[in-house]
Parts: sequence; structure tokens; C-alpha cells
Amino acid sequence: MKQTMTGTIIIVLVVGALFTGELQGQAKKKSAKATPSQEEMMKRWQEAMTPGAAHKVLESMAGTWEAESRMWMNGPDAEPTVSKGTMVQTMMLGGRFLQQTITSEMMGQPFTGTGYTGFDNFKKKYVGCWIDNMGTAMLTMGGSVDKSGKTLTMWGTMDEPMTGEKNKKVKYVTHIISPDKHIFEIFDISAYGDKKPTMQMTYIRKK
Repeated sequence: MKQTMTGTIIIVLVVGALFTGELQGQAKKKSAKATPSQEEMMKRWQEAMTPGAAHKVLESMAGTWEAESRMWMNGPDAEPTVSKGTMVQTMMLGGRFLQQTITSEMMGQPFTGTGYTGFDNFKKKYVGCWIDNMGTAMLTMGGSVDKSGKTLTMWGTMDEPMTGEKNKKVKYVTHIISPDKHIFEIFDISAYGDKKPTMQMTYIRKK
């Protein structure tokens, strides 16, 4: 009886070892298939780093622009506050990113801000960030351009220190009206929806 049980245990252990070995072998095969070759990895890296047609859309925005800002502090149905300034947009890092720098006024105070917009070849979407002297937060956003290549829509979140709200959903839309005129709009989705902007910037090319 003991010999029979011992034989059974040995058989179970052998079968288990063989089964485990087979699973490990399959896992190694899958891992080998999932890992691209050095040549393929270099090709993917080149594709990810090379500016393309999507970056040409950003290049069309480069230049120096007269900027007129309209802000609806009390909602989009109230009278806006209007101010004027200058926006300078420059392609950076070999045509990969559009740097934006504005000098203007906001609520009677000097306003300066800087942003970067690019197209992430790997994620297949436009990405951006913005900082200015009216806060200490960095805004980030991402989105896509429509089939015409004339409307860039991006989404992000922002905090509202005055009301205590955090991570408010915000939509940013850039309309390329012509080579010499662009309109940029910000929509406070949670407060007013996406039909009327709470801020609108009109850019007219100076050079």
C-alpha cells in the first residue's frame, strides 16, 4: 500500500513538473514574440520623434500676433471685459513644439503667460501645457484636429481657487480662420457647458 501511494505521489510530481515546464516554455515563447527586434525598436523610435503633417498645423500658427481678449467673468451672457496685447508663437526643437508667449492685461493687471503645444506621434494626439503669472498651477490638455485641419479641440482640467473647485473640466478650441486670423476659446464645461465660451482670444497676424 505504501509503495502504491509513493508511486502515485511520484507520478503526480513528475506530471506537475512537466506541466509547469510547459507553461514556462509557452511564457518564454510569448515573451520572445512580444519583444521587438533592435531594428524594429529603432524604427519605432524614429517614427515617434519625427515631425509630420500634424506638426505642420502648428507651424501655420507661428508668428507675431495682435491679441484681443474677451473674458466673461460673470457668465457668457454678461458683458465681457476686453483687453489687448501681443502673442508671439515660435516653433521649437526642430519643428516639434509651438511655443506661445503672451503679454497683455487681465482685470487691469499685467498678464504674461507661456505655453507649449505639440503632437505626440506615439499617442496620436495633440498635447499642451500652459503657465502664467495669474496662478501657480500648470494646465495640461490633449485633443485632436478636425478633418479640415482648421479646428483644434483639446480637453483638460483646472482648479478654481476662488470657489474651491478642483479638476473642473475645460474645453479649449482653436479656430484657424485664415493664415492671418485665429480665434482661441475656453469653455467652462461644468458651469456653462460648451456652447458659449468664458474666454475668447482673437489673433490678427502682425508678421
